[in-house]
Amino acid sequence: MPQPLSSHRPGLAIVLKISAIGFFSVMAAMIKATSEDIPPGEAVFFRSLFAIPVIFVWLAARGELRHGLSTRNPRGHFWRGVLGTSAMGMTFAGLGMLPLPEVTALGYAAPIFTVIFAAFMLGEKIRLIRITAVVIGLVGVVIMLWPRLGGGADLGDTATLGAILILCATIARALVQIHIRQLVQTEHAAAVVFYFSVTATLLSLVTIFFGWVLPSPQNLFLLIGAGLLGGIAQILVTSSYRFGPASMLAPYDYTSMLFAILIGYVWFAELPTLVMLAGAVLVIASNGIVVWRERQLGLQRTKARAVTDPKA
Repeated sequence: MPQPLSSHRPGLAIVLKISAIGFFSVMAAMIKATSEDIPPGEAVFFRSLFAIPVIFVWLAARGELRHGLSTRNPRGHFWRGVLGTSAMGMTFAGLGMLPLPEVTALGYAAPIFTVIFAAFMLGEKIRLIRITAVVIGLVGVVIMLWPRLGGGADLGDTATLGAILILCATIARALVQIHIRQLVQTEHAAAVVFYFSVTATLLSLVTIFFGWVLPSPQNLFLLIGAGLLGGIAQILVTSSYRFGPASMLAPYDYTSMLFAILIGYVWFAELPTLVMLAGAVLVIASNGIVVWRERQLGLQRTKARAVTDPKA
């Protein structure tokens, strides 16, 4: 099982969490930069494969290799891998079709869908405050999606398809969170992190039959770099929860928008629209209400958050 807080060191926890978000954002940009040439399944393979040695070394250094390799629920890891790999593949495909800030903003809807799924699948009670938060969040999602999926939307349009893929990926990530909440009841966090990378590598390898390409030296560098950065980011975000509670660290997830706007502008000459930002503000506000309410009720999500589906 995941360790309780090693010590309450909020400053270190925040630095680790923001660093993780920064690495995840750079990783997403590296995948986006290869998207014109590299199929999503191939990108998932590199992202997952090259995270494995990073995670392996980290577990060995912490003396947790035994925990990382032992499992009581291999079937649970398999299905977590199927959901997480699907989410990652759709996200990587969407990154090539939409601006980076828009992909990031739509991803903020995952906690909203998690609340909904938790009510139906886990029997969690949601009362007026969290229902209000969900409604606000869904309104924000509709606002962000309207320019892509609103009246007269063409399903053949690249941006429309990208929006659908990212929405489906966000829903899949919410299902991953529900699954992880159950998985960490019997599995060590190290095992959940390690076996996801392994299963994602194997599952993505199947897509070789749909047409992989030989990466150019530049794309190969970006793909390997994305895998290494993704592994480091996963370690950082997992480590951050050893020094600070989930309720304290949750708001720092939204620093990813600052990274996305900066990287999107500098690397891809992208700027967020006012409509997208307006929707994102509502989604972020709704997530803030959920986090505040969970803190009031003493609901702990640390274990699930610490091994959350890797960002893309």
